[in-house]
Amino acid sequence: MNYKNLITEIGNLKSLKNVSWFVCGFSTLNEPIYCFHVGNKSGKQVFMEGGIHAREYLSTLFLIEEIKYLSTKNLDGGFYVVPLVNPDGVRLVLDGYDFIKCKKHKEFLKIINDGNDNFSLWKANILGVDLNVNFNAEWGKGAQNKFCYASESFVGFYAESEREVQTLINLAKILKPNISLSWHTKGEVIYYGFYKLNKNELERDFNIAKELSKINGYKVLSTGQSVGGFSDWAGINLKIPALTIELGNNNLSHPLTENSLTEVFEKNKDIPIKTLMLI
Repeated sequence: MNYKNLITEIGNLKSLKNVSWFVCGFSTLNEPIYCFHVGNKSGKQVFMEGGIHAREYLSTLFLIEEIKYLSTKNLDGGFYVVPLVNPDGVRLVLDGYDFIKCKKHKEFLKIINDGNDNFSLWKANILGVDLNVNFNAEWGKGAQNKFCYASESFVGFYAESEREVQTLINLAKILKPNISLSWHTKGEVIYYGFYKLNKNELERDFNIAKELSKINGYKVLSTGQSVGGFSDWAGINLKIPALTIELGNNNLSHPLTENSLTEVFEKNKDIPIKTLMLI
């Protein structure tokens, strides 16, 4: 798998029956970020995003297959799907940094990657900001947060500083979905329950996660001290259930590749449809 192959797979979705698409924003390096809609635009809507962490591009591959799968269904409601939030970071993981034209930028990336020019474990965007701790949801208060450029966990110099994060926020505010599912790797876990939610909201999200776990067999866990993620932001700002699903067995090593796709897809392909039924 290389970045060109991945973008081709995303592009092929545009021709599917019952699927519409639009560019919802642009990455730091001005790559388009696509949003797809599947199903009926009337009725309840589920928002799904993946590929926010660069090395977790399996989540993007999963959502590509999921869009294909959902396009064959007669749905009472619909799905807005952003399969690749962090295109620059994913390209860095898949292709290395030779595509970057600026020599100083390449040197900068190698420095914050501990002098290593192998970027296969990179999670951040192309500026070294971890997008899933950059949202204004108890920003900078996470147990694992970093406050300097890094391949992962750097929160940025201020909340919502990154173009990719701003894209998701603007899109979600416009769409006003009924629930969101964020797809990551790895661990076979469904996370719920940002601690700023009230008792009723926590119980609501736990019950949804518990029902979904009956399909994929994943553990249901509270997010604990993880903050600043899209699910956290959506829960407190959109007032909707917002879950994070970690694809793939925890015994596998990062990055999980296309070799894991068949297994994770079979376990999770009906999760979105079940989610639509629960809201």
